[in-house]
Amino acid sequence: MRTSYFYSLIFALLSSASIAAIAAPAAKQESGATPQAVEQPFKTQNTKVDINGADAATLQRELSGIGKGKAEAIVAYRESNGPFSSVEELLEVKGIGKAILDRNRERLEVN
Repeated sequence: MRTSYFYSLIFALLSSASIAAIAAPAAKQESGATPQAVEQPFKTQNTKVDINGADAATLQRELSGIGKGKAEAIVAYRESNGPFSSVEELLEVKGIGKAILDRNRERLEVN
């Protein structure tokens, strides 16, 4: 009987500790520092990205499925091979497949 009482107390202690750990805030804020809102530019669906003129940061921000590495690969391809003649030429860039191109086709343009 003593061991079952002991195990019940241990279980209750561990349960309350795990609940407290889950409910605790994930990150501490510095005292005196107020959080500041970061303004995101409003994207309209009519915004097109010129793949011949956009920098890596713009490509990463505006296109779905394009991270820093793929955006830099697009810019590097453009610098080594000249400007893109069509949107489909993006398939020549390593890491850009048909699915990514189809997902972003309406947002892309070549000028």
